[in-house]
Amino acid sequence: MPLLLTAAHHTATGLRELNEDFAGMVTPAEPEISTKGMIAAVADGVSGSAGGREAAEYSVRGLLTDYYATPDTWPVTQALDRVIKAINSWVQRQGSVRSGQGGMATTLTALVVRGNHYYFSHVGDSRLYLLRGDTLKRLTTDHVWDRPEMRHVLTRAIGLDSQLAIDHGMGELRQGDIFLLASDGVWGALPESDIEWHLSTLAENPAQPDDTARLLVDAALANGSKDNATALVVRVQQLPEENLRDALAGARQLPVPPRLRPGQSLDGLVVEELVHQSATTLLYRVHDPRTQRKLALKTLTPERADDPHETTAFAHEEWLARRVVARFFPQVITVEPRNYLYYLSTWHEGRTLQALLDAGGHLTVPDLVAHATKLVRAVGALHRCSIVHRDIKPANVHLGDDGELRVLDLGVAMSGLESEQQDLSPQAGTPSFLAPEQFDGQPASVQTDLYATGITLYYALTRHYPYGEVEPFQRPRFGEPVPPTRYRPDLPQWLDNLILKTVAKQPAERFETAEEMLLALERGASRPVLAPAPAPFAQRDPLATWKVVGAVSLVVNLLLMYLLVVG
Repeated sequence: MPLLLTAAHHTATGLRELNEDFAGMVTPAEPEISTKGMIAAVADGVSGSAGGREAAEYSVRGLLTDYYATPDTWPVTQALDRVIKAINSWVQRQGSVRSGQGGMATTLTALVVRGNHYYFSHVGDSRLYLLRGDTLKRLTTDHVWDRPEMRHVLTRAIGLDSQLAIDHGMGELRQGDIFLLASDGVWGALPESDIEWHLSTLAENPAQPDDTARLLVDAALANGSKDNATALVVRVQQLPEENLRDALAGARQLPVPPRLRPGQSLDGLVVEELVHQSATTLLYRVHDPRTQRKLALKTLTPERADDPHETTAFAHEEWLARRVVARFFPQVITVEPRNYLYYLSTWHEGRTLQALLDAGGHLTVPDLVAHATKLVRAVGALHRCSIVHRDIKPANVHLGDDGELRVLDLGVAMSGLESEQQDLSPQAGTPSFLAPEQFDGQPASVQTDLYATGITLYYALTRHYPYGEVEPFQRPRFGEPVPPTRYRPDLPQWLDNLILKTVAKQPAERFETAEEMLLALERGASRPVLAPAPAPFAQRDPLATWKVVGAVSLVVNLLLMYLLVVG
């Protein structure tokens, strides 16, 4: 689903002899619309500066051209900053060499819409507005003197000084958002209520952005504007599916919140309890007074605030969590404003499978089969989204008081939705739940997730591991798995066979998909999984095999030597 926009602009000279405003926009096709986005800009040449019109036109044309020449790997804000500062240097130099002409200077307000985010850069007193729903918000701040009689004098503009400070901002897009870029000839003559009314008319008639731009300019002139008047209107018709690039770009712009205590607030959310803490993340239970509901808030620890790798990993986790819309997972909740790096998800009362086991809980065979069926369905839902969890274990399986089972924590999950993504850490996860091939450097896969699911079920039944517990940084040896019936003689043979197939050492001997494993669970004793065939001795213990071969060879050689000596 592509990003769809409608845009139009209108400009008028007004009572001036020369129109020193300049506006422009570029809406490229693929792949540029995905990698760079759409860009629009309005500039207002400074009156009294003979080169005002030239500065405005050069700034807009230069920005629209040079932005698309920046590397795709640059964040949008970095690309805008570099290009605008280069333009400022050129305009400033040109103005300084034109003695007697008053120099060259202009305001500049630029908007980039890419993916599910908007970005803007701003210098001067042209403005950017956003109409979302029934609310009009001004996104830019005028760079003018704060004294009433000096409000028309700019403190910042393109060309005024060799050192330029640029305002940058960004935010998440919503379908139906309407942006207005306007020179002071428009906003200076119209109250914001009139601007909001015209943009609301566009919201009701989305096919007429050109009429809205023209009506805004005409209304400003009719209301007494004596300046050049320019309006550029952009309406978001359709949003694309958010890609990982947008998620990472958004995360880099947000600060990590400080460590929070119960009773403190963050963006209007009241902290109730710190639920879990790891080396990199914090999980809080919070209360949203606006909706009167409890939510889970996850964020990075303040110590990881300056770690770009952790920030990237956290943004990736949130991006994946938004993709798994099913009852088997907590659902991500979007709230505004979000001024810090965190994400919210639904809160569910209950406890993890690990907590149940730690409290001495005992699973009967029917309990285990019921939980296993839900867990395999959840893992299958992930795989249909091209997501490999990589850390299925009892601590990440939540048993809700509502009877639902939910899989938690996509912190090390891997997605095939991004073709550029590679598995650079095949041993990410918990060692005792990693498949044997992962210790040989093989990447995580659907089958490694199913293997971890089998280990989870085995541990839930027996409190043991089929190959023994694996410590971090240990290089384990995998022999034959211990049948779970050794610890739980009450298990039916079909379930014993099913679990042994799931945790088989060789990937070819396991279930190929979650659907295949689910079918075996549902059939149960009616069509049981066959018991795994015993592996040949040479395959079970290659080292012992070679020792036997060596011993036999030694005996044969000694016998031959004896026969040669005797003969």
